[in-house]
Amino acid sequence: MSDLPAAVDRAWHRSRMSVRARFARLRSKSWHIGQAAVAAVVAWLVAKEVLDHPTPFFAPIAAVVSLGTTYGQRLRRVAEVTVGVAVGVFIADLLVLALGTGWWQLGLVVVLAMSAAFLLDAGALLVTQAAVQSIIVTTLLPDPDQALLRWTDALVGGAVALVAAAVVPSAPLRRPRERAGVVVRKIASLLRTASETAVDGDLDRALDTLANARSTESLIRELQAAADEGLSVVASSPFRRGQRGQVRRMVELVEPMDRAMRNTRVLVRRVAVASYREEQLPRAYVVLLADLADLTDEVAASLERNEMPAAVRAGLVDLGRRSSSVERSDDLSAEVVLAQIRSIVVDLLQITGLDVLEATDAIPPMH
Repeated sequence: MSDLPAAVDRAWHRSRMSVRARFARLRSKSWHIGQAAVAAVVAWLVAKEVLDHPTPFFAPIAAVVSLGTTYGQRLRRVAEVTVGVAVGVFIADLLVLALGTGWWQLGLVVVLAMSAAFLLDAGALLVTQAAVQSIIVTTLLPDPDQALLRWTDALVGGAVALVAAAVVPSAPLRRPRERAGVVVRKIASLLRTASETAVDGDLDRALDTLANARSTESLIRELQAAADEGLSVVASSPFRRGQRGQVRRMVELVEPMDRAMRNTRVLVRRVAVASYREEQLPRAYVVLLADLADLTDEVAASLERNEMPAAVRAGLVDLGRRSSSVERSDDLSAEVVLAQIRSIVVDLLQITGLDVLEATDAIPPMH
């Protein structure tokens, strides 16, 4: 029973983190939500006020479905959904006009709509939309007087979505660098805590740090998702093409950051093992680890300022050279920690702009 309060505290902490994560996700999608709402309204107004359609039901539907909630392949998605909606609505309109509605007309219209989509060499999204929209026309809106107006509504909604898809905010272009700053800042925090643990051998803190390090996979996934989203924005928006080089440079940093995080997890694990076995790391190794944490913080600060951390390169090279000449230890955990320090230095040097061979050559072999 003594562990019950601690378990409740952990559950409460996790639930609070989950709520914060959900609200953070909602904030990150606020632009998409607002953009879809505006596109729906514009599509409705164009179809109703400009084309004088009495109930332009499909215009806002086509606009919202086409935009979706992500930037990836957005223009292709808009085209596919627009064609799918238009095909389904057009075929359904013709059948309702010619044959009326009923159970067998419903089955026929689904077969024809999906077949037409497949003949157009469509993707799964287009085929599905063709079937869904044909069902709606046949069952919910079978009024023959609305025939062919619904098809033009679908085209209006797709056209509005196409224009809206080209208008994107600058936030998705900032987000990869912001997420990179979060990742590198986490690496610095883990390294600093590991250096403190190596000094006092606090096993509880070592285990907490190890658990913290093992929970960082989500940070890398979020960084990769942000990088992919940034690439999608510059590919889909003609207004953001000039920032393509900047986004691509940021995307190239994802791999060394991932390696740096993995190497940090190995280092933290060995420090925890050393603490458990009451093994003392050499003082020189602990100093290198603390200095590496400081330099990693500087890298994170540069990224957060939207700058490449080239100014930190000299300090990292100096630390790598110092790691080559420290007095060696016969202890396995200590040597693993030293090897991981050197690996992380190589990873961080790549984040400053060096390629993998240049970063490796910048650090002399260990004596």
